[in-house]
Amino acid sequence: MNGRAPHHIKPEGFRPPKASHRTRRVLPGFHASLGITLTYLSLIVLLPLMALVLRPWEAGLDGFIRTVTDERVLKALRLSFTTAFWAAVVNLFAGLIVAWVLTRYEFTGKKIIDAIVDLPFALPTAVAGVSLSSLYAPNGWVGSLFDTMGIKIAYTP
Repeated sequence: MNGRAPHHIKPEGFRPPKASHRTRRVLPGFHASLGITLTYLSLIVLLPLMALVLRPWEAGLDGFIRTVTDERVLKALRLSFTTAFWAAVVNLFAGLIVAWVLTRYEFTGKKIIDAIVDLPFALPTAVAGVSLSSLYAPNGWVGSLFDTMGIKIAYTP
């Protein structure tokens, strides 16, 4: 040996240099803009949730129990949960079939179907709502067909 320690053994008292606490930010003001964004989004989500939690208690415990046990409320809840359950079941099977076909087979129009599947992830819900509302409005593409038959679509002008 040449009298020197192998390079993987650190000499006694060796300390690696401290990492600089100041790192260069790629986006200046990132923390401030992130804080503002999170605060704004939290208010958009939390204020309606707080209203949902606090508003029923304005009439007191008796009023809350009367409201929750009302026959119309129970029917509305049953309808909502039943509809949600069956929508989830249908979506589960349809989603599995579409996923299977998209991953296993090559066919004409595969990219279009894949884009349609990805569309709900890219399209904000509000934009989809406005688009559907204008589509089903009495002067919209679909709404004009229903309008000639005398059918009025709910929640359209």
